[in-house]
Amino acid sequence: MSKSERVAPYLPFLRRYARALTGNQTSGDAYVAATLEALIQDQSILNGNDTRVALFRLFSKLWNSVSLNRTTVGADETSQPEQKIANLTPLPRQAFLLVALEGFPEEDAASVLNCDVAGLRHLVEMAGRELAAEIATDVLIIEDEAFIALDLESLVKDLGHRVIGVARTHAEAIMLAQKKTPGLILADIQLADGSSGLDAVHELLRSFEVPVIFITAYPERLLTGQRPEPTFLISKPFQPAMVSAIASQALFFGRNARQRESRVSV
Repeated sequence: MSKSERVAPYLPFLRRYARALTGNQTSGDAYVAATLEALIQDQSILNGNDTRVALFRLFSKLWNSVSLNRTTVGADETSQPEQKIANLTPLPRQAFLLVALEGFPEEDAASVLNCDVAGLRHLVEMAGRELAAEIATDVLIIEDEAFIALDLESLVKDLGHRVIGVARTHAEAIMLAQKKTPGLILADIQLADGSSGLDAVHELLRSFEVPVIFITAYPERLLTGQRPEPTFLISKPFQPAMVSAIASQALFFGRNARQRESRVSV
């Protein structure tokens, strides 16, 4: 397979990343074009490397070499949600988009940004806090393990969100949600009394629409290969940075989708 054939499948995703990173498609495409030109000049960049990682790393090197990109940028061609991404501090913005939008594993995202995994997690957490300042919401935690629930509660509050309560059972989850509708749900599957967090979530979603993140030691119970499957799933034990990234992703892109739907219905 030629180098151009290796690169071609990843170009649509690089353009998507470039648009989100730079603030508009025209600017993003200019950086993608510059990346391809640099790759043509030195095709050895791909030698012995994962093609996607190498391509995004080259793009990031070019983008970070421009001093203007180290400051907050405008995004006059974007929607309000995309503007919020553009307003993130540059390195946390890149880390968030690589993990949450492009789905890079932590090790690969760290390689793209030329840092270690600990540094990447710190950047993702920074992005989570910056985004939470824009889209802070009320969070319902459905978790029967006390220490995990405390960790999640602390993490959610550190991101700037509000915790409306921690439910240990299906019944408690329904009761808390009836008192105040959450804007985000973090849910385990297997609960203390043998009830199901999955069943609780399904019951709640019949009354209102809200993004849900399942945090579970039993991901195989959700990943059945059948639809619908949860969009947001984190396996235990989890890294705080991953919860931060996925929470921000769920809120940001969930809100973005709702805004698109409302524009279509008008």
